[in-house]
Amino acid sequence: MTNQCNGNEAPEETPAFDRVFRLVRLLEERILAFSILVIAAVTVANVFFRAVLNSSLTFAEELSQSFIIVVTFVGLSYAAGEGRHIRMSALYDQLSTRGRRLLMSVIAAVTAALMFLLAAYSLQYIHTVFVLGTRSPAMDVPYWVLYLPVPVGLMLAGVQYVLTLIRNLTSDEPYLAFHHKDEYQEEPPAGV
Repeated sequence: MTNQCNGNEAPEETPAFDRVFRLVRLLEERILAFSILVIAAVTVANVFFRAVLNSSLTFAEELSQSFIIVVTFVGLSYAAGEGRHIRMSALYDQLSTRGRRLLMSVIAAVTAALMFLLAAYSLQYIHTVFVLGTRSPAMDVPYWVLYLPVPVGLMLAGVQYVLTLIRNLTSDEPYLAFHHKDEYQEEPPAGV
C-alpha cells in the first residue's frame, strides 16, 4: 500500500476519514473565527463605552473570558489537526521512517485516549456545576453553559488524534496529523 502525497495532500484511500476530518476542520474554523470576532467586538465596544461614555460594559470581561475558553480548547483541536502540537523530537528524529511512523501511532493513540478521558472528567465537573446551579454574576448565565466548550474541544482533539493514528496505521510514511506528513527527510546515521 503506497501513498503518494505531496505536502499536505491526503492519500486517496481514506475518503470516509477525509470527510470526518473536513467536517471537524470546518466546525473548528467556524467556532474559532466567531469566538475571536466576538472577543474583538466586545473589547472594542468596551473601550468605546469607557472612553466616550465614561461607563464600562458590565458583561464584557465575563463574555471575553468565556470566549477565551472556547478559543483555548477548540484551538487545541485545531492545532492537533495541523500537526502543531508540542513535540520532543530528540528520540523521534533518530528513528527510521518506519520507527517514526510507529512512534507517532503510539503517541496519537495515547493522546487520543487522554483527550477523551479529560473530556469525560470535564463532563463530570460540568454536571457538578449544573447540580450546584451557580451562575455568572454579570451575565447571569449558568456556569455549566460557559464550561461546555471544554469537553467539546477535548473531544474534537481526541478525534483529530484518532484520525492521525488511522493515517499512520494506513500509510507507509509518518504523519504528524491527518493531512500533514512529517517532512523530516534525513535518515539516522548507520548503526543507530
